[in-house]
Amino acid sequence: MAQPKYIMNIEKVPHLSDEEKQKLKKITEKFVFRVNEYYLGLIDWADPNDPIRKLVIPNEGELEEYGRWDSSDEDTNYVVPGCQHKYDQTALLIVSEVCGAYCRYCFRKRLFRNDIKEAMSDVQPGIEYIKEHPEITNVLLTGGDSLILATKKLRIIIEQLREIPHVKIIRLGSKMPVFNPMRIYEDEALLELIREYSTPEQRIYVMAHINHPVEITPEAKRGFEALHDAGAIVVNQTPVLRGINDDPDVLAELLDKLSWAGVTPYYFFINRPVAGNNDFVLSLTEAYDIVEEAKSKTSGLGKRVRLSMSHTSGKIEILAIDNGKAYLKYHQSRDGNYGKFMILDCPENASWFDDLPGNEEHWVKPSKKFEGFQSANEKIANKEQALTK
Repeated sequence: MAQPKYIMNIEKVPHLSDEEKQKLKKITEKFVFRVNEYYLGLIDWADPNDPIRKLVIPNEGELEEYGRWDSSDEDTNYVVPGCQHKYDQTALLIVSEVCGAYCRYCFRKRLFRNDIKEAMSDVQPGIEYIKEHPEITNVLLTGGDSLILATKKLRIIIEQLREIPHVKIIRLGSKMPVFNPMRIYEDEALLELIREYSTPEQRIYVMAHINHPVEITPEAKRGFEALHDAGAIVVNQTPVLRGINDDPDVLAELLDKLSWAGVTPYYFFINRPVAGNNDFVLSLTEAYDIVEEAKSKTSGLGKRVRLSMSHTSGKIEILAIDNGKAYLKYHQSRDGNYGKFMILDCPENASWFDDLPGNEEHWVKPSKKFEGFQSANEKIANKEQALTK
């Protein structure tokens, strides 16, 4: 299959009525819209509640700015421009603000705005920082989407990281395996890059973002196989999203299809309370019950997945929610509280760790590591303040 044509103007989507296009245009004037013909072909346009449609076609709820732009305080993780270091062993390089698909629920929705810039065209400050910190064994290339980068650019970054002895794992965060699988299996230079630098001692992991079993097409499976053959390890993470995959049968099918394709189910995430994201939010109780029922329908391979919140203070695993109580532990912790066990009251409408009474006793709000970085919240507030003068 040839590379699909990309569409970045909502008015060019042939399946939408003129009325829909006019209604959605004001959303795309604020937030970038980007999709391709292959992915649009996965949508059942006769179904107004089609999950793939909801993933990429704008919705009016995006203009309701309930929540925060940076709900996990990523601004406090920056150590140099374009590089975050939250957990000892892992650094993030924000290598792209462009995605293949701009998923409407994205927790980095702030990057959709033209007035917010966090990625660096020059990744050297981040690479130099990583060189100087031998505790960093994992580097995640993210953004945006790392596989939106040209392979030549990706090679330059990976070659430099592979010159650092303590970096054992390179992770590529991407939706490309299901959004544009042809980008993977038709790019021999990309596969050769992976063959060269994913070795038994130093692996390359592809952190796929697969939200729904409909995305696992024959083309996607061909992309998985090409990555496997090249030596990459593919894992998957997805939030549990209202109206998209908030169904135990859908999540069970996703877990099965991932396992059958050799893709490790890694995380189910609680959707972060990002501005404009409210339409996708489930309560903690709803998400937990859906995931547990889904796990009951799949094999032990599917059951490897963890339900977590990627909170300011760390990754908080939801062990159980029962009789109005949330049973939690720190799966990752920026303060070294690994494995810390917590029992908190869980109100029926709680959808995030901060909604649980008494949560503030278990963590301290972090301060910025890199004072030269201005957060998305600060930039947007300053811009809006200037417009009101």
